[in-house]
Amino acid sequence: MGDPKQRSPRAKEQARATPGTVPKAVVSRLSLYLRELQHLVRDGQVTTSSSQLGNLLGFTDAQVRKDLAFFGQFGYPGIGYRCAELIDAIRGILGTDQQWPVALVGVGNLGRALLGYKGFLQQGFDIIAAFDNDAAKAGQQIEGVTIYDLSALPEVVASHNIKLGLLAVPASAAQTVADRLVGVGIEGILNFAPVTIALPENVSQVGIDLAIELEQLSFGVLKRHAATVQDEPCAEETTQDKPTTAAEEEPN
Repeated sequence: MGDPKQRSPRAKEQARATPGTVPKAVVSRLSLYLRELQHLVRDGQVTTSSSQLGNLLGFTDAQVRKDLAFFGQFGYPGIGYRCAELIDAIRGILGTDQQWPVALVGVGNLGRALLGYKGFLQQGFDIIAAFDNDAAKAGQQIEGVTIYDLSALPEVVASHNIKLGLLAVPASAAQTVADRLVGVGIEGILNFAPVTIALPENVSQVGIDLAIELEQLSFGVLKRHAATVQDEPCAEETTQDKPTTAAEEEPN
């Protein structure tokens, strides 16, 4: 077993938080920490600190430490965090220390783009089957992934023990297809359709509406412009507020 005093902080205190007790914002930041740590390792960095991680992402060092504290103690006095070790810990927390088979439904322009995205596989998500209601697409392969008719969904999902699904269908079909995914045992859905879908409480979902994201950007730009205009004094105010110099005073 070795000397307990020499074990890493992770070994001394295993993750203690359950999913229901962790705010979603914390989980989102974990993914950001993971990406930055992976970048640091690729750059040859062995250790990092809460200050460095915070600066890279625009957070305070206190925020980084608080987020990680939900799951245990991972730092070393005088060293900080060992990047590779913290990567392993976060991947374990997020569940990406294993390979997840994924089903994609909808092989239109967006679906094809998702099939070509290599980042999924790099992070542990393998799209192994795609489905579409266009019978002409059945049997085709895109990026090595076979396209099936939607009617084959129960058989393929069961045979590969697929628990995660990507939904890239039109808004009008999103709820119906989501219900079919839930019905065949899918437990997590990433929804790219620009509509909110209703799912049972035991099914996790994340919605990505690109138009909404752009709306958030446009709001931020307008807000900054409005603040700039408010901060700029008009010409009349500038003249009225300008102090009078001795040369400008009328003689007695």
